[in-house]
Amino acid sequence: MASARFAWGIDVGNRALKAVKLVREGEGFRIDDFEFIEHETFLSQAGDNRDSLIASALTQFVQKHPQKGGVAAISVSGQQSFARFIKLPPVEPKKIPEIVKFEAIQQIPFPLEDVEWSYQLFPSTESPDIEVGIFAMRKEAIAQHVGAYTALDLNVQVVQMSPLSVYNAVAHDNRIDGTTMIVDLGAENTDLIITDGQTVWLRSIPIGGNSFTEALSKSFKVTFPKAEEMKRTAGTSKYVRQIMQAMRPVFADLVAEIQRSIGFYMSTHRNSKISKIVAVGGTFKLPGLQKYLQQNLQLDVERLDTVSAHPPADAKQAANFNDHLLSSIGAYGLALQAMGDTKITSSLLPAAIRREKLWRDKTKWFAASAALFVLGSGVAYGSWYMNKSAYEGQQNIRSSISTIQGQAQGLDDEWNKISGSGGTDLALVTNVRSLLRFREFWPQLLNEVQTCLPQPQDPIVKGDVDAIKKIPRGERNHVLIDSLTSQYVPDLAPVLVDDATFKKNATAGIPGGAVMNFGGMGVAGPDGADPVGAAAAPAAGGTVDPNAKSGFMITMKGTTPHANGYRLVEQVVVNKLKKLNTGADRKYYVANAILIYSDRIAKDPARMGQLQKEYTDLQAARNSTTFQGGAGVSYGGAANGGPVDDAAAQENGGAPVTFGGAVAPGVNPNDPNNNPAFQDRLTGEVVLDDWEYSVVFAVVLGPPPAPAPGTAVPAAAAPAAPVAPVAPVAP
Repeated sequence: MASARFAWGIDVGNRALKAVKLVREGEGFRIDDFEFIEHETFLSQAGDNRDSLIASALTQFVQKHPQKGGVAAISVSGQQSFARFIKLPPVEPKKIPEIVKFEAIQQIPFPLEDVEWSYQLFPSTESPDIEVGIFAMRKEAIAQHVGAYTALDLNVQVVQMSPLSVYNAVAHDNRIDGTTMIVDLGAENTDLIITDGQTVWLRSIPIGGNSFTEALSKSFKVTFPKAEEMKRTAGTSKYVRQIMQAMRPVFADLVAEIQRSIGFYMSTHRNSKISKIVAVGGTFKLPGLQKYLQQNLQLDVERLDTVSAHPPADAKQAANFNDHLLSSIGAYGLALQAMGDTKITSSLLPAAIRREKLWRDKTKWFAASAALFVLGSGVAYGSWYMNKSAYEGQQNIRSSISTIQGQAQGLDDEWNKISGSGGTDLALVTNVRSLLRFREFWPQLLNEVQTCLPQPQDPIVKGDVDAIKKIPRGERNHVLIDSLTSQYVPDLAPVLVDDATFKKNATAGIPGGAVMNFGGMGVAGPDGADPVGAAAAPAAGGTVDPNAKSGFMITMKGTTPHANGYRLVEQVVVNKLKKLNTGADRKYYVANAILIYSDRIAKDPARMGQLQKEYTDLQAARNSTTFQGGAGVSYGGAANGGPVDDAAAQENGGAPVTFGGAVAPGVNPNDPNNNPAFQDRLTGEVVLDDWEYSVVFAVVLGPPPAPAPGTAVPAAAAPAAPVAPVAPVAP
């Protein structure tokens, strides 16, 4: 790939095709060409015309830019692909591919033969462990995507996830300083990438440039294209204040999601501290957005307004590239990878295309070999003479290698002398290291719990609000996890005698157990220590007692909009949890699981009160900071200072406050169905008929017991899959 004369990075986004052509210049690169082809309409608004719009843009691109002698790298959406990051213990390099394949089978929620997948190693100089990124995409989806390019004879040699191509660009240009968050604000989604220069963490949130446009469309009652034009020209509009005020709720939601992501990252990377944010994406042209994030996140926010590659020689091309630079960082990163100069080199290129490329490369050598064969012994002698000359010319290097080999042999001899000594100290070291025996417990368990959830329909995965609303709420295969609470138990054997005993203990709690609530995803125990590495390891020796079934009782709480939510949870989630117990090499297993509670949200006053408080807190947060010097927005009658309770409003002669502002004539403000606190934050639908649930499962530390002779081994938990219809029941 690095031998290509030039490379194109092509990123087809919601609004336009962006393409960057790189050529080598000295020790760096030069942007030799650039293309920006805007679609006739946004892909998200195109419906069935989406594929034809993409084909049209690619056809225009190919007609304008000859491809002979170059290669292309293309992107796939982070929403359509899968990424998971795990840590491997120190192992021999030759065993890594085998171990990674085993992990891929466990992590990817589809059969391996149904996906194109690859991985990337992230070795650290500070730890012997190796972090591995596993990336995958369904074969039929990627074949359709790549087919649009290969049909036009584009020499596609790299297929990369959009967030990873952005990371490659930022890392190549040395814009990472300590632990850095990259915020790529696209049209439909925002990709969040957190990196310390060695490892990468990804998350995508369903807020993008279109969210701002939709807010303007609703506020000003104009069409989507008109609202988009208002957004693009906001900086020069005389109505800039009103435009910004209309978009303010989206600004607040974006900040809240970024804060949530930072909180989750910090809970799993406790020694990290994010030093700055690098902002990319065309939406960052919005006036005030950069400053708003900086003030509310209390972090430096730096827009990526330049790249290290030399600009195009043509002044018009240079100006065009600079104008669209923020939205073209992904295309730039793709071109860098195609030229062989990026940290992440993994690719989701289909295996058939990879094999074809390898065969083409080999045929060049076949031809060369045939030519040498025809020329005969004269060429053989010439080859011998050249090789001998090259060998003699490397005398200094060979002497250096001999010196290093001698030093290594001496160290090996010294080690043989001392390896048998220090037995007591070695035992102590072994015991201390055993405290870390289960250091990967929580990340692995959380990943496996995730695979036990039913696979939601595609619009839910993509966050497509309009498409989600077309699916009746009661038919959505969507199970959400609100919290996980763990309780360490030194010996679970008495709890696991039979189902009746387990159910009794699951509903009553375990007396004397140390409760560790990690409210969603954190893992710290009461003293901040790892609950497995410290609490679960007996003091004498630091290992888990093999005769005791030590482990955790874990309570998982959440909600689902499915009309038969309790059956969905019981028949899918609980049953799959019970199957997390196969494989002799497992370090833990689920011994039992049970659904202990389920009911409609409308029947739980405590839950409704919690939703009301969350909504009140959100509105207070939105009111707490004025935007560009403007007055705070009034939510439900509370001006500038945040929401006001009923008593305070009545003391001032006002009516009881309803959250959500003005109420339409004829609507009862006290009707829960009209209270925005009880509405889905994404779709705006009422959630009172949703189910809430509580599941308790017991996790035993150590390998699962061997099945009795003649007993069938239960099947391992299958990857999340679409749920079959559940029989209707009475509410």
